[in-house]
Amino acid sequence: MDALVFEGVSHAYDDVTAVASVDLRVAEGEVVCLLGPSGCGKTTLLRIAAGLEEPQAGRVIINGREASRPGALLPPEARGVGMVFQDYALFPHLSVAGNVAFGLGGSSAARRAAALEMLERVGMAEHAGRYPHVLSGGEQQRVALARALAPKPGLLLLDEPFSGLDIRLRDRVRDETLELLEAEGISTLLVTHDPEEAMYMADRIAVMRAGRILQQGPPDEVYRAPGDVFIATFLSDVNRFHGTAEGGAVASPFGPLAADGIADGERVDVLIRPEALRIAKGAAERAVAATVVAVHPLGHSSIVDLRLDGDGRAVRARLPGPTAPEPGARISVVLDSSQVFVFPCDAPKSLK
Repeated sequence: MDALVFEGVSHAYDDVTAVASVDLRVAEGEVVCLLGPSGCGKTTLLRIAAGLEEPQAGRVIINGREASRPGALLPPEARGVGMVFQDYALFPHLSVAGNVAFGLGGSSAARRAAALEMLERVGMAEHAGRYPHVLSGGEQQRVALARALAPKPGLLLLDEPFSGLDIRLRDRVRDETLELLEAEGISTLLVTHDPEEAMYMADRIAVMRAGRILQQGPPDEVYRAPGDVFIATFLSDVNRFHGTAEGGAVASPFGPLAADGIADGERVDVLIRPEALRIAKGAAERAVAATVVAVHPLGHSSIVDLRLDGDGRAVRARLPGPTAPEPGARISVVLDSSQVFVFPCDAPKSLK
């Protein structure tokens, strides 16, 4: 049974459409990520799932039970849903244990025991008597997660839960959260605008834009076969140029690139990921001579700005490892065509 189902869900604020005819499922034990830019409707969907908004069309089903439709709204507390907000929303007047125990049923002793058990799971049991304002951001996030999971919800909703943390702490807390979700088999809908976070956390990604889901699938599938220009450019940096399809191909500095199914004479967008460009070793076929303009070391890799011989086109490469050619160096580069995408201009269909 699916933990969460959106069927044709739409919602607007005044004349602004926030969500338009969304269909989405979260299977039992699955982590699904809603990925998209600010204002695309992903948080509105999360609020509809939580019962904080009533959809104006469609319906929401949670663990086999209809939870929302126009004119009928199951209240949040009756949905069996846990939620972690971006700001964690901890009660400042309650201790850590009090925050986690809040809303649990049973005797005071039973509530405290359940709270301490969950705090132990997230590594926060020793802070049970402290108050939120003395905790670090990562500690507050753990407490918020413990509070959401203590009632043993059938569905967990996460709204940008790691965005307020510094990068190193974010990586660690994200790892700990994912480990807990997997260990408990918790069905989760996660909202983020960070493609790397979505790729790392999710079993399945749903990419949103302007209130609609454009593409959904396993992270690797969405990354390797993006459905349109927006998805490809949102998921990663690209080198982008235009061309014209002729005979099922488009001309490029690296030779003809496949443009299958695009009519002759149609204008196309050509997208090349920086990691698709590699330094040629020896006399490689289709190698293109280039001059190194600038190098930006990142430790694990380097961003290298190049100017290609011939048409003088500026491109950017991501080269592995800490070493990279010096500015001014002359090199030859080759192209990994599996990381090249050709689309009809402003059209949604993916062609490689």
